[in-house]
Parts: sequence; structure tokens; C-alpha cells
Amino acid sequence: MTFTALWQEAVEARSLLLFAFLILTTAAVHRFAPADKTRVRTALLFFLVHCALLPWATLVRLEGTDDRHIQVRLVMWFFEALAGIGLGITLVFQVLLPRVGLTPPRILRDVVGAVLLCIAGFLLLSRAGVEVAGLIATSAVVTGVIGLSLQDTLGNLIGGLMLQSDRSIQVGDWIRFGDAVGRVVDIHWRYTAIETRDWETLVIPNGQIAKTAILVYGKRIGAPRQHRRRLDFFVDARIAPTEVQRVTESAIQGARMARVCSDPAPHCLYMEHRSDGTIRYQFRYWLGDIDVDDPIDSDVRVRVDFALRRLGAVPTIVAQRLVVAREADLEAASVAHALEDRKRVIENNGLFATLPDDDRGRLADGLTFVPFTTGEIIARQGTPGDGLMLLERGRVSVRLTVPGGTAEREVAQLEDGDFFGELSLMTGEPRQASIVAVTDVRAWRLDRRVFHDVMRRRPALAEDVGSILARRRTELEAIREGLDDEAAASRMRDTKEHFVDRIRSFFGLDEGA
Repeated sequence: MTFTALWQEAVEARSLLLFAFLILTTAAVHRFAPADKTRVRTALLFFLVHCALLPWATLVRLEGTDDRHIQVRLVMWFFEALAGIGLGITLVFQVLLPRVGLTPPRILRDVVGAVLLCIAGFLLLSRAGVEVAGLIATSAVVTGVIGLSLQDTLGNLIGGLMLQSDRSIQVGDWIRFGDAVGRVVDIHWRYTAIETRDWETLVIPNGQIAKTAILVYGKRIGAPRQHRRRLDFFVDARIAPTEVQRVTESAIQGARMARVCSDPAPHCLYMEHRSDGTIRYQFRYWLGDIDVDDPIDSDVRVRVDFALRRLGAVPTIVAQRLVVAREADLEAASVAHALEDRKRVIENNGLFATLPDDDRGRLADGLTFVPFTTGEIIARQGTPGDGLMLLERGRVSVRLTVPGGTAEREVAQLEDGDFFGELSLMTGEPRQASIVAVTDVRAWRLDRRVFHDVMRRRPALAEDVGSILARRRTELEAIREGLDDEAAASRMRDTKEHFVDRIRSFFGLDEGA
């Protein structure tokens, strides 16, 4: 066997043309559709088998055995057809059509490939000397029997064509089929595969899908893909429904939670007044990403729970209210324990270090427990303040938006024993920065009226508070304006005098002097 004979065999078998086509398709797929390299590798395998048969065909040809040479050539043509059809389907459906804005369904690609393979098979049989027309004419009965036996398979094929032609179900959709819920990951010519949240794959024949009602989650014509979620909870009927709705809606709407849609806005509905003295509410919100509904649902439940706790309305699913003989004693013990907690918070705060015990007790009586969970916005820059916030446990981030900017910048973090909101409490000014919970936070809110009473009794407290306000205001202005140490110190002295005057005026301390 000479190289010339091998070359001549390769030319006659169109091996060089197939090789050039393989190079062209590989380059196009690598450039425009790298995810479909598997199909190119499959075609490469068929091409290598075709090339491996070249020496055998050349030897048979040199021996002069024409019949055997034709048989080897038929095998080579078979693998040539497999490789060529695979490359052509990949080039057309995965590269050319997407480049002009067309995305044909996968099943159409499979059907076209199957038809081309059938045509290639008939051509190979014809080259082998088989009378194809007579074979088709005499096999009508066999074809009918095969058709009857394959009616389910044909039904699945037609069902798959219908699914992908009308696009009623697409890869990526979340659907419900019977009791199973999952995401569509593949629509094959015979089946549709969905992956469930339990890490399982359900394979459904297309014929069954075509005959069964399928629920597609989060899909509405002319609207973005989003899915409504529901959270039911029960609250004591003695708490005003409008307050329950206000705190729960603001907890989610103001948080700007990722993947929770702002349109439609989350809302809380009064559903029913129950015979056990509770009201059933339903909180509704929309998710823009159904793939992660469970984690987002958990975050929403936590935020709603914390919002209700700040209102003093711990949610419950208890259907009956148990009455115990020692209810009054238990309630008294609980109140006493809560009072000790409030006193401890006041004593641990340096702002009230100079106050006598009786004034600290008055402040403790005016505290309201307001817990927050990680990520919640406790206060927003520019909004009115509703009291002084004392941190018992946890960490919060102080974030500032520079005028004219959109991004927030962290300027400080406050931890156990710190406080914030003093400027709004003392002067009535809007919040100067946003406060966001970095961890779960146990906080207490001091009402302005209670602090006003103490300030009237202890006017000297205005000096201490003025110093704290001046220091914090100067720190923020130094960041905004880039002040050096000397300028910051001068600014702090002037700011302290300004705040002391405003505090005295705001609380009417000069009038009582």
C-alpha cells in the first residue's frame, strides 16, 4: 500500500471534504455556541472511524476484490453520513439560525436529523444494489404493524412537536404535573424531564403532557415572570388590624429584598375573625425568581415575625386559647422581668450615667422592645424619627448617602450599649443616616414624651446630649467635606453650642429656668 493509493482512496471517499467541514463547524461552534461542543465531539468520533477504515479500503482495492471494496466503502459512507449529518445539524441549528434571531425547538432538530439519516440509509441501500422502491412497496403490511406497535412512541413524538412549536412549556419553566412540581430541564422527542426540589428528575412522556392539564408557575401573557406567594398567620384580635397591616407591609416594602417584586407591592389582607379570639391574616408578595422560593419565603417570614414582635403581636397558629389559674401571677412575673431588662438597658447606656435612679426608672418605664433581624432597615436617611433607639445586643451599620449620589456608604458600626436617633429625638430633625441591622438586634425605643419629662426635670442633661450630637454630626460632616482635625474640632465646638440651644428651645427648658 502506497501513500498515493491511500490519498486517492481518501479523495474518492470525500474524506478531505468531510475533514474541511469538520474544521469549519468546530471553529463556528467554538466561537458562537461553545455549549454544543459535545455534538462536535460525537461527529469527530464518527469521522475518526471513517478515517480508520481508509487503509482497509485501500488494501482491498489493491487486491482487486471489487465486491469487498464496495462493502467496505458502504461502511465508510455510513460513518461519513453520520458525521456529516451531525455537523450539518449543529452548524445550522446551533450557529446559523440563532445568529439571525431564530431559535428552533430541539425536537425539530432531532426530527430533521432522523429524516436525513433515513434518506442516507435508503441511498446506501440503493448503492448496495437493493431495490428500495420494491422494498417500500412490499413492506406496507409490515409498516402498518410497526405503526400500530409504535403508536405510543409516535404520540410522544407528535406531543413533543406540539409542545415545542406552540411554546406552551419551555425549558426553565416551573410546572406542576399531578402532585409533582419541578423545573423543566429538557424537552426531548419522546419525553419532558423536570427536576424537583428534592433533587429528583421526573421523566414524563410527551403524549401524557399533551393530554393533561399542566400548571405553569409565574407565567402570564404580556407580564414579567413572577409568582405570588402567601403567608398565613394569626394575631390577637385586640390589636388593631390596620397596625398589623402597616408594620408587616412596611417590613417588606421598605427592605428592598432581592428577588421580591415591588410591582405588585406586597400587602397584608384581613381574612377572617376566628372564634378563638384571633384574626387570620394573609400576607401576599411576588417573587421574580421561582428557583429560590424557599430561602426567600423564609426571609419574608422572619421579617414579618420580627415586625409583629415590635408591635407586641407575636404570631401564633394556636387554634384554642388555654386559660390557666395562675395566669395573673404569670403575667405579673413577666412584667417584672421585662422591667428589669429595661432598667438594665438604661443603666448600661452612657448617655444617662449622670441621672439619679428615679429618673432612670422613669426612662425605663418608657422603653418599648423593638427587635430587628439581619438585613432589616431600622431607620432610613431623610425620614422623620420616632424616638431614641438603644442597642441591648447586636450590631448595626450606619450608612450615608452623599447629596447627589445614589450609593450608600458605611461610615460606622454601632454595637451593644450604643444608641442612635438622638438628633431626631432632641431637635425634631429628619434622620441624618440610614441604619441597617448587620446581625439580629435587640433594641429598645425611648418615646419622646418620656424623655421630655426627664429633660424638664434635669436641664443639665442638655449639655451632655449636645456634646454627643455635636460629635456625631461633625463626624458625618468630616466624611462629606473631608475636614482635617483642626477644622473638625472647631466645627464641633460651634455645633455643640448650636445643639444645646436647639435642645433647650425644643424641650422648652429656657421657659422653666
